[in-house]
Parts: sequence; structure tokens; C-alpha cells
Amino acid sequence: MRREFLYLVAVMDWHSRKVLSWRLSNSFDTSFCVKTLEEEALARYGPPEICNSGQGSKFTSTQFTKVLLDAKVKISMDGRGRWIDNRMIERPWRSSDTNMST
Repeated sequence: MRREFLYLVAVMDWHSRKVLSWRLSNSFDTSFCVKTLEEEALARYGPPEICNSGQGSKFTSTQFTKVLLDAKVKISMDGRGRWIDNRMIERPWRSSDTNMST
């Protein structure tokens, strides 16, 4: 993927640190995130009490929050600029190759 990007969205159980669902896409649109949440994580594991996410436009969109509210899930979002909150969700995909360019 020299000049293209792939986008990863994942749903994780913070207590067990188990990745419940994840998808890759070549476009970072809202439907890609909603499908990962709704069709995989909620369908397989049921609704959690609380869903925590970043404040990105995909996670604050009406489509994404409606899925959570319809399932009676409380919505929690990371504080603005809290880059450190990403460490839990990024850890399963870490790479020992820190220089990804070729």
C-alpha cells in the first residue's frame, strides 16, 4: 500500500482486552464503523453497559450514536487530545517494525 491508506476500526472489551470485532477499509466512512459495531460486535456479544470511543466524526455521527442509543448503551468519549487512550486498542496490532516505509 505505497500510496494508499487502509483504515482499521475495532471494538474491544476493555475488561478482558478481547477484540470483539474489527474491519479494514480503504475509505474511512461512517457506514464502515457502524457495520463493525452493529453487525459484528453487538450481534455476537450483545450490548455493553457503556461504549467508550474517541471523538472522531465517525464515532460522534448520528448513525453511530443511534445504534448505541437504540441498544440502550451509555456513550462515553475520550477527552479531546487524549492520545494515550489509543494504546489499549492499538496494542493488538503493534509491529516490531517501527519503520514501515520501504
